[in-house]
Amino acid sequence: MTIVNCPTCEKEVIWSAQSPYRPFCSKRCQLIDLGEWADEKKVIAGSDDDLMSDYTEN
Repeated sequence: MTIVNCPTCEKEVIWSAQSPYRPFCSKRCQLIDLGEWADEKKVIAGSDDDLMSDYTEN
């Protein structure tokens, strides 16, 4: 059995099919995380030039 910590509240979560919100402990923590991405509090590092480079090279 694998146990991970919820990325939002650090509560221990069993990683299994019985944990529908994994890696989160609850729907609440899942929605808090989604909100942080939507508010751009969380981002994936990279330069703005990389965003459309695949489409502009043609």
